[in-house]
Amino acid sequence: MAVLPILISGAPVLHSAAAPVTEFDAALRTLIDDMFETMDAAPGVGLAAPQVGIGLRLFVYDYAIDDEKPRRGVAINPTLWLSPARPGAAEEDDESEGCLSFPGERYPLRRAQRAILHAVDEAGVAFTLEAEGWFARILQHETDHLDGILYTDRLEPPHQKAAAKVLRKNGWGGPDLSWMPGVDDLEA
Repeated sequence: MAVLPILISGAPVLHSAAAPVTEFDAALRTLIDDMFETMDAAPGVGLAAPQVGIGLRLFVYDYAIDDEKPRRGVAINPTLWLSPARPGAAEEDDESEGCLSFPGERYPLRRAQRAILHAVDEAGVAFTLEAEGWFARILQHETDHLDGILYTDRLEPPHQKAAAKVLRKNGWGGPDLSWMPGVDDLEA
């Protein structure tokens, strides 16, 4: 297994819809293992293939729910069904999220509180997950990556303006910028 560089906002693959996974082979299993290694090193609770430069519809996740054992897995070619989001502005304390492709920053974003994920695993076996709260947020965030959307694209003013300022200040937005988990001092 290997830790992979994580692309920073501006890389074309982060802003393009990913292609469906069609080959369920040893190369896919290696990619998944490397993505888990990278997510753990970052540290993060989710990582989509476009974030490591691979334009395929898959993401890994690792999230503990209360006293249950952690839910750790991979979602390949997912579809996501969402409950309607509550109306109103996102709450800074309870609804801020970060992103490994916009490292070190957190902004409030209103998301649906419930989600149902339909996907297949690394063997091509279909499964369904029901999620609430933060786990639902993670699934929405990672699925957005597969559609070429960063969470900063969904921010409301003035948070969108603040994110744009951070992007300019850090010199992000170019096609070849990345950071290496465990080496660079950048965390989401």
